[in-house]
Amino acid sequence: MNERQASGFTYQQAGVDNTSGARAKERIGQLIRQTYTDGVLGDFGHFGGMFRSPEGASTVLVSSADSVGTKVLLAVHAGRHDGIGMDLVNHSVNDILCCGARPLFFLDYFATSSLDQDVLADLVEGMSHACQAAGCALIGGETAQLPGIYQESTYDLAGFIVGVVEEERIIDGAAIKPGDAVIGFPSNGLHTNGYSLARAVFGLTGDDTSAIREHLSEHVPELGETLGDALLRPHRPYLQMIIPFVEQGLLSGMAHITGGGIVGNLERIIPAGCAAEIDVRSWEPPAIFTLLQQRGNVPVDEMFNVFNMGIGFIAVADESASKQIIAGEPDATVIGYVRRSTEPDARVHLSNMAT
Repeated sequence: MNERQASGFTYQQAGVDNTSGARAKERIGQLIRQTYTDGVLGDFGHFGGMFRSPEGASTVLVSSADSVGTKVLLAVHAGRHDGIGMDLVNHSVNDILCCGARPLFFLDYFATSSLDQDVLADLVEGMSHACQAAGCALIGGETAQLPGIYQESTYDLAGFIVGVVEEERIIDGAAIKPGDAVIGFPSNGLHTNGYSLARAVFGLTGDDTSAIREHLSEHVPELGETLGDALLRPHRPYLQMIIPFVEQGLLSGMAHITGGGIVGNLERIIPAGCAAEIDVRSWEPPAIFTLLQQRGNVPVDEMFNVFNMGIGFIAVADESASKQIIAGEPDATVIGYVRRSTEPDARVHLSNMAT
């Protein structure tokens, strides 16, 4: 074990500084707000940007943009790309769902050093399947060949989604109150976040594609499957399981648990005067997280700061509504409660974390 492993892997050591991203958002927030016109609803930093229909109707357009991150590097080494297309759509659909929106249409941006038509076809096939499942039209995109910017055989993929919600049905967390239940919906793995750290821990960095592909194809007893299957499983979509509760008016807030983990995403919707207490023993994370922590000697708090840790989506509802939700979705579980708080900057607390 080298010195870095002995002290424990961190996201920053793997090349990603989450704190710099937070500082950048603070710096650009005022610049972004200066562009706001009368149609803008809400503020910078929610899961989707909301804009009132230009016709003056009560319809609100909800948009989001995202990418798949360094998970694409594993797809390149493994030669498996359709799941990446699904990742991109599902991640985007989940984001705007947090506002109560259904998706309308989706566009993609694909950039590479030189075009491999088979890779592009696989990616679009994955996007097409995910869009059809979400009732979302894939209406366009851009393909760019940029030698000198991208390394040979690698690519980047970004997605842009627009959805719709009636203004009176917007869910932004403002209605969250003390006593509400925090309901977790399970993830099926890493989804699309934390791959720089995961690649470092599992030794999946570098340019030796044959060695990495062999490593990904190895069966891992602790997982009951290959490492590649565990790491390349597509991001889970939550639209179909969540939207019935949205339409019944049962939810007061929703959070998509991506980069920044439960704390970083749930705190985006918890209003002032409230705090969410999350009991991390109330669910069992998928085996990939246990293996990742053990192999990399990753500190527990770092795991929860980087990964979803088995909770891919969160809904907040009052006690009566939470019982209906649990009855309607057996995979869901209450993972915490909202309490009154006077702490301005600590709106989510994780309890019962192992050391």
